Amino acid sequence: MVLDVALTLFAERGFHGTALSQIADTLGIRTPSLYNHMRSKQDLLRAIVDETTATVLEEFHRVTANGDWETRLREATRVYAYRHATHRREALVVNRDTDSLDEPHRSRLQSRRRQHEHAFRAIIAGGAAAGAFHVGSPALASFAIREMCVSIARWFRDDGNLSADDVAEQYSRYALSIAGAESIRTIPARAPVSAVPRDS
Repeated sequence: MVLDVALTLFAERGFHGTALSQIADTLGIRTPSLYNHMRSKQDLLRAIVDETTATVLEEFHRVTANGDWETRLREATRVYAYRHATHRREALVVNRDTDSLDEPHRSRLQSRRRQHEHAFRAIIAGGAAAGAFHVGSPALASFAIREMCVSIARWFRDDGNLSADDVAEQYSRYALSIAGAESIRTIPARAPVSAVPRDS
């Protein structure tokens, strides 16, 4: 319960913008009572970033263990986009506040995030070397794909025109297009063109 409240407040106000007294007020308890459930605000942030980054990396490896280069890129993008649509609070906190962690946790968890980045890029580079993708810079393509997925956490709404599945499916197609996969022309879109996300 404490972690969930902290997650909500960190997502709304930022780590530095959230005081322990605000977490306590939301829970309806006195601030000193929080220490029965946690050691520090840093521990709450570390728990959020640790669990989230571990899950992202685990999901990536699970969906990219098999398949050709296009399948791996499509599934890596699909699961990453879906996570940003369904775990928006975690995504906002991790992408904004990881740098606020104290050492050695900051370096360890930043390294885990880089593992995901490098593995994502390696799929595009491997596909390009094999002739499956036609892209000048696998690094730039990887950055573009990952950044467009990260942005989902900022605009997606559960009551919008598109479901999380719709967004993940379409973004996986966009990823193939960015990487220069010719077969993208043969993959039908699930959602109609008119189904655009609502403004925040």
